[in-house]
Amino acid sequence: MYKYKLLYVIILIFGSIAVKAQDTSLLKMLDDSMSVSKKHIPVTGTFKGTHIINIQSVEAPAKQALMFWIMHRFGELNDGGYQLFGLDNATMRFGFDYGVTDRLSIGVGRSTFEKTFDGTIKYKLLRQTEDNNMPITADLFGGMYYKTLKYDDKTYLNAKRRTSYAAEVLLARKFSRDFSLQLTPIWLHYNLVPATVDKNDIFAMGIGGRIKLSRRISLNAEYDYLPDGQVKSTNVHSSLSLGVDIETGGHVFQLHVTNSQGMIDPAFIAQTTGTWGKGNIFFGFNVSRAFYIGKKAKDIH
Repeated sequence: MYKYKLLYVIILIFGSIAVKAQDTSLLKMLDDSMSVSKKHIPVTGTFKGTHIINIQSVEAPAKQALMFWIMHRFGELNDGGYQLFGLDNATMRFGFDYGVTDRLSIGVGRSTFEKTFDGTIKYKLLRQTEDNNMPITADLFGGMYYKTLKYDDKTYLNAKRRTSYAAEVLLARKFSRDFSLQLTPIWLHYNLVPATVDKNDIFAMGIGGRIKLSRRISLNAEYDYLPDGQVKSTNVHSSLSLGVDIETGGHVFQLHVTNSQGMIDPAFIAQTTGTWGKGNIFFGFNVSRAFYIGKKAKDIH
């Protein structure tokens, strides 16, 4: 656990010093626009982070904004008192997302789950406007994932067989200041699957929503439906997650419970083996810090 404690100390240092420090304007996604404007003004604050809980949201860093992410899961709550109900165990992902333009962002990350590196890209295709001239926001998302976990008995695992991919369409609408909804058709491709009865191509549907409870607190829910018959060698389940977003002075803490241990798409969509009914629930959190590395502050949208 020493390496995790050291990492948290580094995060706190970054959060407290002014190394091209974060301006609150970087996080205008925290603003809840939905006026009666008749102009084609893009809606902001559909969600409060670039992830609803596990799945990507339509939010992204603005041009020349860099976001540092920590995503964390403790062990299962039903591990009992000996494991302090999961708090003795931990899985995490850290990563960076960078806004190349106001519509295009790229990201890199690394997860302790199967020691996986990931690279992602997100492009904002459509923007919902306040006058409803454009009724939805639509993003295109792609990811590549490379597992580096060593197996002494699986020497055939070369780079190609360790790689998987994701492609998603993020379709969201902010119905009011208090309610947003997103649908996410998902395609995954695994170059290698555990057994011949498993499909290399996986299709799923994510649905997530946000309800604003107060000025600083909102409730999130996410369900990633995995149709039967695609993964047969393992008893997998659809991912269900509930969370609370808490805004604190320019950034957001996301606290949640979920039956998924993994935090990247190939893991939580098609490798979730836990169920809520049996207490296979993981408590976790997402936290981010934004920095501007350009000449002039921009908004995150």
